[in-house]
Amino acid sequence: MSLRVVFMGTPDFSVPTLMEIIGQGHEVVACYTQPPRPAGRGMEERPSPVEVKAEAFHIPVYTPRTLKSPIERESFLSHEADVAVVVAYGLILPRDVLIAPVHGCLNLHASLLPRWRGAAPINRAIMAGDTETGVEVMRMEEGLDTGPVCMAEKMAIGPDMTAGELHDALSRLGADLVGRALAALSRGALGAEPQSQEGVTYASKISKDETRIDWSRPAAEVHNHIRGLSPFPGAWCEVPRGENTERVKVLRSTAAAGSGKPGEVLDAMTIACGEGAVRLTQVQRAGKRPMDAQEFLRGSRIEPGTILP
Repeated sequence: MSLRVVFMGTPDFSVPTLMEIIGQGHEVVACYTQPPRPAGRGMEERPSPVEVKAEAFHIPVYTPRTLKSPIERESFLSHEADVAVVVAYGLILPRDVLIAPVHGCLNLHASLLPRWRGAAPINRAIMAGDTETGVEVMRMEEGLDTGPVCMAEKMAIGPDMTAGELHDALSRLGADLVGRALAALSRGALGAEPQSQEGVTYASKISKDETRIDWSRPAAEVHNHIRGLSPFPGAWCEVPRGENTERVKVLRSTAAAGSGKPGEVLDAMTIACGEGAVRLTQVQRAGKRPMDAQEFLRGSRIEPGTILP
């Protein structure tokens, strides 16, 4: 049985789920997404990836800045949806919206709840050195990612996997999970189990203040920091360039042998940390494309013994 679905999402992560819902033959009666934002060098307003995809399928698109006004609540009620599916939407849903669809609102979250509730679960899982994560479909309630869990799927995090790679893998896995959840819902067979009250952690947004690499930390933590912020917003360090220094994003690294003062260049792109060392394998100059370490060194020789700040 097909369902009347309101889809609510904004970034690239959300698009595979929208496509899965359409592909299963459900009727997407409306798409809610964040308003267009200035982007690119010209800072022209660009619609969200979800808006672009929805319009390609002639689905009505709504971009309210809040859902708390009486007008927006009435508009939402008018869709007479069986269920709303929320994937990285970006707005808080008031209670009137949460209870409006016949079967409420289902949220796809990119962690194994209750670990990493909040805004940046993919980045935080890698930065913390987690070796496993996953996606879960939960019934939404007014708390922050506190609702009962309907379905879950686990995924291993490889030792060198970046946030970008994990993002893409979880996006695909999540789309499949939502598809299965809607199929169960249409049969009246979608249950839910309360989240554990133990092991709760919060994945706060990534701030600019925490993107600089701290070489005084152990090598494993530096490596996790680098890959957890790759490709965006990107961990960075300063390297010598003539008489000045240049800010460089580090996109990939790997564990390396050696030791020295924190920030000491041991050889080529091997940098000593508080404990151990890491080798920087892919970097990016401001405004340039990513490049491997050898290509970078052809234009910026860094002498062994140099201390990176």
